[in-house]
Amino acid sequence: QMQLVESGGGWVQAGGSLRLSCAASGRTFSNYIMGWFRQAPGKEREFVAWIGSAGRLTRYTDSVKGRFTISRDNAKNTVYLQMNSLKPEDTAVYYCAASLSVSASDRASDRVYDYWGQGTQVTVSS
Repeated sequence: QMQLVESGGGWVQAGGSLRLSCAASGRTFSNYIMGWFRQAPGKEREFVAWIGSAGRLTRYTDSVKGRFTISRDNAKNTVYLQMNSLKPEDTAVYYCAASLSVSASDRASDRVYDYWGQGTQVTVSS
């Protein structure tokens, strides 16, 4: 089993920034592709970003491109999501997830992720 624990969520005004962290334990973190997803009230969970196991490849959903940055520190078993220029529509519970092996074309699907954190709330006020 892999345990994932998110932190860094909170309340921020529109235009502000937050940095989410996800600390992993229980498995060899550097073997896993890591993703961030979010779920707003009344909506389905949606993909935000993923990063390859070595940290060289990243992908983002269109609505966060240029504003969010995913990164990882394999020495610290941690993946990050730097969120800048936040908008009210970014309000959601944010989840990190881990996948051991999946093709790049599938990494935006939550079905391919094996482990999930408990989520951290991000609230952006207008």
